[in-house]
Amino acid sequence: MFTLENRLALVTGASGGLGEAIARAYHAQGAAITITGRRGENLEAIKEDLGGDRVHCIVADLGKEEDVTSLIAKAQEQMGGLCTLVNNAGITRDGVSMRMKTEDFDEVIRVNLHAPFILARDSLKTMMKQRFGRIINMTSVVGVTGNPGQVNYCAAKAGLIGFTKSMASEVASRGITINCIAPGFIATDMTNVLKDEYKEKLAASIPAKHIGAPTDIAAAAIYLASREAGYVTGQTLHVNGGMFMI
Repeated sequence: MFTLENRLALVTGASGGLGEAIARAYHAQGAAITITGRRGENLEAIKEDLGGDRVHCIVADLGKEEDVTSLIAKAQEQMGGLCTLVNNAGITRDGVSMRMKTEDFDEVIRVNLHAPFILARDSLKTMMKQRFGRIINMTSVVGVTGNPGQVNYCAAKAGLIGFTKSMASEVASRGITINCIAPGFIATDMTNVLKDEYKEKLAASIPAKHIGAPTDIAAAAIYLASREAGYVTGQTLHVNGGMFMI
């Protein structure tokens, strides 16, 4: 159950954190993967660690339009096709609204919302022809709850949920599902910069009483990519230890 044998998957933001965990999990389930990110040395290290078999690397900066618009074609050329897309790449440029620079708002929207839309749109042509596809967009709990100091990030993550629902309704009849995963507080480089006392206080407030691991998100990504999840589309799967219940 939940095997990804013979699956051809593109995972963005795979040079660390959640993207790396998802890429490794997909590979372990039998998928061929193309991993992308800005840090080429990290991508190559992951490829080497996985033995190089069924792993392809593309260095890409999703803040650059030319990298975004060429990525799907490059991935399909490497793998010979595409049936699963994980839009995981994201950035933060935090600050309170009244002091936030316009360029910081625009950059977060460009990487976290604009790029995933372009990649999802460009992957649909192939998925429609083969009458099968899985698109998974990485949103966040704060895309639903909001968070002080992250108006740009929250706007982008909320936007992902909206476009996921709309696009999912357009292509469901072709065997294509499009869903979101909304992580809660997960131990990654992005959260590890926080002070230990803050992390301890936050963990105590979570019903599960601990911070999540990247593998928790990878498990959800395996399920949503599987054939068994074929009747699940337009949904947001919250993986947060109970810190937010909808």
